Amino acid sequence: MLLNKKQSHTAVSIRVLQVTIITILLIFAGRLFQLQIIEHDKYGPLSLANSLRQEAVSPARGLVYDRTGRLLIDNQPIYTITVTPANFDRDAIPLLAEYLEVPPAVVEDRINTARSYSWHRPSRIFTDVSFHSFTQIQENLWKLPGIGHHVESKRHYPTDVKASHIFGYLSEVTQQEYRSSNRYHLGDKAGRSGLEFVYEHELRGNLGTRYIQVNALGQALGPYEEETMSQSPIKGADIFTHIDSELQLLAEDLMEGKIGGLVVMDPNSGAIHALASSPSFDVERLSGRIDMDYWISLQSDTTRPLFNRAISTMQPPGSTVKPLMGLIGLDFGVVDKDTEINCRGGYTHGRHYKCLKEHGRQNLVQAIQNSCNTYFFSLMHQTMREKGLNEWHNHTRSFGLGDVTHIDLPNERRGILPDSAYYNTYFGGPREWGIGDLLSVGVGQGTFSSSPLQMALMTSRIANGGYSVRPHIVDRISYPDGSASVVEPDNEKIDWVKDEDLQVVQEGMRLAVKNGSGRFYADIADVEVAGKTGTAQNPHGKNHGWFVAYAPYDNPEIAIAVLVENAGFGSISAAPIAGLLMEKYFHGQIRRPWVYDYVKTFTPRKAEEQEDVL
Repeated sequence: MLLNKKQSHTAVSIRVLQVTIITILLIFAGRLFQLQIIEHDKYGPLSLANSLRQEAVSPARGLVYDRTGRLLIDNQPIYTITVTPANFDRDAIPLLAEYLEVPPAVVEDRINTARSYSWHRPSRIFTDVSFHSFTQIQENLWKLPGIGHHVESKRHYPTDVKASHIFGYLSEVTQQEYRSSNRYHLGDKAGRSGLEFVYEHELRGNLGTRYIQVNALGQALGPYEEETMSQSPIKGADIFTHIDSELQLLAEDLMEGKIGGLVVMDPNSGAIHALASSPSFDVERLSGRIDMDYWISLQSDTTRPLFNRAISTMQPPGSTVKPLMGLIGLDFGVVDKDTEINCRGGYTHGRHYKCLKEHGRQNLVQAIQNSCNTYFFSLMHQTMREKGLNEWHNHTRSFGLGDVTHIDLPNERRGILPDSAYYNTYFGGPREWGIGDLLSVGVGQGTFSSSPLQMALMTSRIANGGYSVRPHIVDRISYPDGSASVVEPDNEKIDWVKDEDLQVVQEGMRLAVKNGSGRFYADIADVEVAGKTGTAQNPHGKNHGWFVAYAPYDNPEIAIAVLVENAGFGSISAAPIAGLLMEKYFHGQIRRPWVYDYVKTFTPRKAEEQEDVL
């Protein structure tokens, strides 16, 4: 009897257990049915997200071309190593450092930066790694959870043209930049100088998105083939410039080993055909993974190779401003084309202001041709008495001096073009300065400074009939959708300029090259060149050499300004460079190899070794 009760109790217990198990299984099955079928649209994407990783896809940066369509800048593929901090084992830092051939402290620092950016997103930690390092990491990826890679690109320069101050360079965006913009992620690069900086928005393009299947360690298994989720990047716009590659290459060659800058431009449109600053730097070594030793050497170099002397230097323009001074004097009525000044070797006002020599009686054309300081000291004196400093300042400024030109390059400087406010500050009040402080300004000395770009612009406006063209490097921008934007040149007439006055100073500039100090090296065959040499006094060392010119005389196509610092007379330092550039532009080749050899081996002369050179 007792046995039967125990058997009956056991049978009930088994039945209850069976019912309980069946009930639990039914609940699980129901819940599974609910999750998989009824609420699939809600929970499917969440499940998918646990096995997928979203990655940003960098767009291809826009290309850069010269005026003939020749490719100047393109992109070259590189390997980039990434980390997803949430999946990374910090014990693997020494191993990763070994494969990358960098100190472990560097890897740790990069990992920490990535963690501060995002714990779960992959971030770049090393770019442009060698193929050897890349293959080692790929072969041992199972030891490096959270480590991945991208195939990206770096800037590549397929020609011999350096143009470092035109092109500019890129570097990694700062924490502030990538946190304040949805266009950048950690490790992205942005333009820091040159066209890369000015046209960063156009060149960069738009980021895309892709999804990668990953395992439990966060390691990529392959792309997730679902087109509706991914978004293709949009490549950057291509830029077509006015740069003449052959002319630019020659300009860089001629300036090698010198300190200074030059600009070659179309005086009718403002298009820049060549722009060089020396010393320069190798943009290739700042592309991809920056050579830090090289970067440090650039920063510490006392000749400042990163400084763009073509647009940012501030040096006295010397006698190159005399044509403009004459034009202003004609407009003010201070002189006319026949007004003569007797040069006896200088001008006296309180003290004696020297001229190069005794020129005798000089009219304006002769004074420009012979670079007679006495004439322009007298002209400045009369201008200050009859019109005053501020009216002179305004006229001079309308020709591009003392102001930014708005060229499409960064860090342009205004230079110094004094007015009464400047002198009140400089000397400490209106009673502390007078005409005697201004005479040197009339010959491009004293408190007067400018850049080669400004002097090329001044020359262009004299050459083109007095139109205020704006210098620019980019001709047009071509977008991926097929549209384009064209840079329209400014072409507004300077209201005070008269054609008959321009003809007078233009004639003086022509004679300065034909019979004056420019005749030695700038008077080229079959092309009539007009120009003006200049030698700017330098209290800290040897004088600076200047030369400005345009050609042809009757129908100008190019205007040039060359500055060679600490090189002495402009007629023998700067003019030969301009002469060779014009020869190349008009004839397609250098016809005077002896002048080329002279420029390449040039050594500044002592003052007594050269006469009639201003």
